[in-house]
Amino acid sequence: MATIIRQWRGAFGVLTLVFAACHVAWAAPSAAKMNFPEGTATASEVCGACHKAVYLEFAKGSGGDMRWRGAKLLAGTPVLELPGGVSRSATAHAIAGADPWPLAARDHEEKGRACNVCHYPQPLDYPDLASAKIEKPKPRATNPERGVTCASCHLTPDGKIRGPYGSDAPHETVADPRIRTSVACAYCHSDGERVVGKQTQTFLEWREDFFKPKLGSQHCQDCHMPRTVRKLAEDFDVPPRSVARHLVTGGHSLQRLRSALNLSIVPATPPDRGFAFHVTNVGAGHSVPTGSNRRAVYLVAELLDADGKVIAAKEWMFAPWFANRPDDRKYVEEDKQGPEPIAQTQADAQGPHETIIRAGEDRVLTWNPDLPAGRYAIQATLIHDLNRYNDRAYKDDQDELARVIFPVPAAPSARYPDEAQPSAKAAHSIGVARR
Repeated sequence: MATIIRQWRGAFGVLTLVFAACHVAWAAPSAAKMNFPEGTATASEVCGACHKAVYLEFAKGSGGDMRWRGAKLLAGTPVLELPGGVSRSATAHAIAGADPWPLAARDHEEKGRACNVCHYPQPLDYPDLASAKIEKPKPRATNPERGVTCASCHLTPDGKIRGPYGSDAPHETVADPRIRTSVACAYCHSDGERVVGKQTQTFLEWREDFFKPKLGSQHCQDCHMPRTVRKLAEDFDVPPRSVARHLVTGGHSLQRLRSALNLSIVPATPPDRGFAFHVTNVGAGHSVPTGSNRRAVYLVAELLDADGKVIAAKEWMFAPWFANRPDDRKYVEEDKQGPEPIAQTQADAQGPHETIIRAGEDRVLTWNPDLPAGRYAIQATLIHDLNRYNDRAYKDDQDELARVIFPVPAAPSARYPDEAQPSAKAAHSIGVARR
C-alpha cells in the first residue's frame, strides 16, 4: 500500500506524518486497512489529507466566525495568546492542545484533571441518552499536547472509524447514527448528575430543559454543526452526502451568541414601580451561558439624561456556579482549605449572582430608579464575557450581544402623571456591533 510522508509545521514544531494514500485503498478494497497506533492522539492532519473540507473547517475555521483573541486567566495576569502558526479562527476542539486557557488552567482548576479528561480522551463508546449520570471519559496517558483530534470523536475502542455512513474506505469504518445525536457530546459536556445552575452541564441542560419538555427536536449538531451536501473525500469517486460542517461554533462565535438571547424593556404598571427587563432564551437548546463557570452574561441597565449621560445604573451577572451550590462569599475561608483552593475561592469571592438562563426561560428583573423631572431614557445592554474573573475594565474577551433604549416621556414630577405614562409596548433588543 502506497504511503505519503508529510511535515506539518505548527504550534508544536515540525510533526512528520506518515499515512496511507487514500486513493490506493479506495481503488483496491481488499488492500490492508489503515490502523491508528497513536489512538486518539493521531494528528488531525492525517485525516485532513483525504477529508479536506472537513479539516479546513475544523482546524482553520473556514466558513465560520470564530475569533480567538487575547485573554487573561485571572485579573492581573498577562494576556494569554495563541502560539504563532495556530489559526485564530479554528474551532475550540482543534486548538485544545495549543489554546493557553486549558494549559494555564491546569494550575488553578482541579489540578489539571478536568482538562486532561475531555481534551485528551481515550477512544470511547457513547453513553445512553437516558443515563441519569454521565461519567467523564478516561484520559489518555500519552501525547497530551495534541489535544482534541478527529480521532477523539470518530475512533472507536476497537480501532474503527465511526461516522453516520458505512463505506469501504482506507480505514475500517462503522456506521453509527448516534454520531448525529447529542450523545456524541455527552461525555465531555456533562458533569455527573444534573445540578441546575452548575457549570459543565450542557448536555444535561439540553436533555432535561429542551429535549424532554419538547421545546424542540434539535440535537447539538443541528445548531453547532449545520449540514451541507458534499463529498467526504474530495479527490475520490465517492457520492455527495449530507455532511455536518465541523465548525462547532460556540462561545467564541458572535453569530452563535447573538442568536441565543432576546432582551426587552417593559414599563411597570403603574409606572412608579419602575421597569422590567426580560432576558429570554429564545435560541439555545441549553442554558446561557453554559459550560465553564468562567463564562458570564451581564445585563447593564442605565438611566440616561437628555444628553445621553449616565446618571444611574444597575448590573446583574448571569453565570454558572462552580460547585453544586450557589457561589457565596461565606464559603471563601472554607474554600481555602478545600480540594480546589484557587478555583472554588475565586468563584465564591464574587458572591451571589443570577443563575444561568435555562432553555426557553424568560428571566424578568426589575429596576426602579428615581426619575427627576425631565426627559430621560432607559438603556439596557447584554454583554457576554469569556472570563468573569478579570477586571471588568478588560474588554478584549467581551462581546456586546444586544442593546435596547426605552424613551421616558417628559414629566413635571419625579413620577409620571396619568396623562404622561409611557407606552406599555416593550422596547425589544437589536443586535449591535461592539466595535
